[in-house]
Amino acid sequence: MKPKYQISSLALAIAASGVSPAQAQDAVTLEEVIVTASARAQSIEDIPYNISAVQGDDIERQNIVDATDLMRTIPGISVVDRGYRNAGVVNSMVIRGVNVDNGANGDIGLSAVPTVASYVDQTPLFAGFLLKDIERVEVLRGPQGTLYGSGALGGTVRYIMNKPSTEGFDASVAGTTSMTEGSDGTNYSADAMVNLPLGETVAFRLSAGTLQNAGVIDYVNLYELADGKPVVAADDGSCKSVKDSSLTPDEVAFNGSCYGGKKDADSVSINYAHAALRFEPTDNFSLQLNLRAQKDEVDARRSVTEGADYNGNVYGDYESGSTMLEASERDVQLASLDMEWDMGFATLTSNTSQYEHNGNGWRDNTSLWVTGRDWFHWLYPGNPRPVAHVNAGYEEDALVQEFRLVSNETDSAIDWVAGVYYMDQDRSTFNTSYLLGLDEYSQACSAIGSNCLADGQWWLGAPLSEIDFLYDRRETFTDLAVYGEMTFHLSDTLRVTAGARWFDNELTNSTAMDFPLFEGVVVPYEDFPAQKEDGVLGKLNVSWDVTQNSMLYATFSQGFRRGGANAVPTDGFFAELNPETIQFYKADRVNNYELGIKGTSDRLRYSADIYYVDWQDPQLNAATAWWGFFIAQNGDKAETQGLEAELSYALTDTVNFNAGYAYTDAKLAADLIAPQTEAVIAEKGQRLPSTAEHVLTVSVDHVYTLANGLGLYSQLSGYYQSDSTNSVQDGAIQDTFDGFSLWNASVALQSESWTLSLYARNLFNEAGVTGSFPSAFMSTDTGIFENYYGNNQRNYLATPRTLGLSAKYYFN
Repeated sequence: MKPKYQISSLALAIAASGVSPAQAQDAVTLEEVIVTASARAQSIEDIPYNISAVQGDDIERQNIVDATDLMRTIPGISVVDRGYRNAGVVNSMVIRGVNVDNGANGDIGLSAVPTVASYVDQTPLFAGFLLKDIERVEVLRGPQGTLYGSGALGGTVRYIMNKPSTEGFDASVAGTTSMTEGSDGTNYSADAMVNLPLGETVAFRLSAGTLQNAGVIDYVNLYELADGKPVVAADDGSCKSVKDSSLTPDEVAFNGSCYGGKKDADSVSINYAHAALRFEPTDNFSLQLNLRAQKDEVDARRSVTEGADYNGNVYGDYESGSTMLEASERDVQLASLDMEWDMGFATLTSNTSQYEHNGNGWRDNTSLWVTGRDWFHWLYPGNPRPVAHVNAGYEEDALVQEFRLVSNETDSAIDWVAGVYYMDQDRSTFNTSYLLGLDEYSQACSAIGSNCLADGQWWLGAPLSEIDFLYDRRETFTDLAVYGEMTFHLSDTLRVTAGARWFDNELTNSTAMDFPLFEGVVVPYEDFPAQKEDGVLGKLNVSWDVTQNSMLYATFSQGFRRGGANAVPTDGFFAELNPETIQFYKADRVNNYELGIKGTSDRLRYSADIYYVDWQDPQLNAATAWWGFFIAQNGDKAETQGLEAELSYALTDTVNFNAGYAYTDAKLAADLIAPQTEAVIAEKGQRLPSTAEHVLTVSVDHVYTLANGLGLYSQLSGYYQSDSTNSVQDGAIQDTFDGFSLWNASVALQSESWTLSLYARNLFNEAGVTGSFPSAFMSTDTGIFENYYGNNQRNYLATPRTLGLSAKYYFN
């Protein structure tokens, strides 16, 4: 796709002609923004609720490639930025403060589903795709269950991809190179796209590419590993695998680990491809087949450790105290078939999609075992090498079918939308905890005898699997929903929209958990009772055109998030405290109230609203009181309220100004009670996590046409958020993060066939911390473990200052 400016073509013509801004005031205008949020193409000013849209050209021009950076251009959305390692695991977007989960989550597939729904075209899927070859992103605030099949509490984000076109051949190649503060390496990416008409009715489009980012974080105290086992500091000063036969039993039983380090450890490799085939045999019917795939490999976390190591050496700006690299990988494939049939009175659309999304990653758990909890010493006394890690993974696949019928009559007194949605989803989450080298230590201690032993080594001498804990949760979820809206045009300026959603869903849970330390132990799965839910949600909207170019609206809408069953043993070795209190978690619901205004003129587009969200039975992803099993539990009540405002203003025929502001007051409306112990874990009035009270976005862009026909485009943009908290719960996981601002700049030189741009992201190199494992939760308090040099406190950083050069060539 050839470049196009956001300023109108008329304004560009005026700029090229040399007419001064003062002479051309009447010609200054903003591009109209067309969206499809309401299931029909409409100007964004005609949508009677709060919606933001970012065009694909703007995304590309700002060198934005991931959702975190994009969402920071849109006011009212908070994001916990954990880097690419976790970008596809947990949906970290928060709209209107509807969130109670902490900023440390992100390594596992959580029990409770996200509060924000995301769509890739017509498919409800959160997958962290790179933002490449994209037409537009739409952000709808508030529940949208009467317009979309996938329900949500806080809002919906739609990623709309470019479609194949029969209008002509189109192709491009692009590349970038950049350097990031703290890294000795170079980042680069390469992308290619081709749109190929195969006749008057068929077209094919393919885009593919790679992103390769050098690491930033230096790991300074890494365990040396060999053959999947820890390396022992031998008596002769060498380092040998614990499996090395030349080591004596005494060396294996008493000697500590060898340590090394790795610079720029958190490198990123992402490869993607998107293919689409479109068939339009008539003016009234179209069919499109889409295939999309992405593979991510990330070698470590983009997080830093505060404080000092075991010797009192203070960690540097880009250093981590983790003792193991925490690599991750994931694959996602999406196939969909979209059909659209204009039947005259209405348009019928069908989306059939199937996706698979799976991944896993290592997590260094050593600090959790050996710090204040002292689990390692309690269970495995004497072992001088507490090398503990978790392999955490997830698998998800689903079949989704959605039909939607949308009225076509533009002069009718009633507009309507009706839809049917069905999802059949399988999800699994597994966590396998390993204590590396424990078997060799056990055999060495057995050979030495009583001089090696301490009380409690009940596992001594037996062949050990080194799996000290296994958790595998398998869920099936089916969801059937019928939804729709009707808009009554009471006059030329007054409209009333009523909507409803009926749903019926079922969740089953089969989970295995055990302590399979000994070789050959078989872990059984336990089936838990199915959770079934059905009900009806409603929506009512009134909009009034105050003038030809301004509108007032008021909305009441309801949102719903399914409940489920927790896999909590009720008897046996792993029986939990009062398990009946956490066997199930209930669905949570919101009532959303919104009052807003929006309007436009030739030079100005604006919108503003105030809202209140009443959140009943909010779901919190938590852990059990005794064993720390993954569960979701319900709180009593939370509430959020605030205001949101956006404007775009054409200062001159060549300069645009955009600004947005959001104020969010999100808090618990009742005490949060731990159901097993009935203890208060967060008091009424506690601020909800991962949401800043104030968020401000600004940007200024300028376009100038040079005498030789080249276009020069420049932009400066900024994002500011005030402080935020890590967790709604008091205690070790709680933390407060300072406010920060991120500034980006770019300048691009464009012709009909190429674009060359320089860009800078995070100009002032702000840390931008939005999530943490605080020192009170994971630290250097290692008790008796003199041979453990790690520190697993970590703060998740925004990407440090990055300076880059990009080039793109268009084949005419």
